[in-house]
Amino acid sequence: MKVFVMDWVPIAFGTFKVVALLTAMFFAIKWHYDQGQKYGRQAVLRASAKITGVFVLALLVVGGITLALSNFLGLDLSY
Repeated sequence: MKVFVMDWVPIAFGTFKVVALLTAMFFAIKWHYDQGQKYGRQAVLRASAKITGVFVLALLVVGGITLALSNFLGLDLSY
């Protein structure tokens, strides 16, 4: 029976990734809950709306730059 050395890598890294993401999610939820208790619901909702707006604007800018660059380079974007 031949045992490959790299067989454990996806299992170890996958487990680490899941543990890291779950830990980060726990602390993110805890932080947001604490901020809601500290500043009030309206302030947290207002800040969330601002962050969402900035994210959407950044997404549109990056998409526009990508589209302009692909047209400049002559890439065919039609289906």
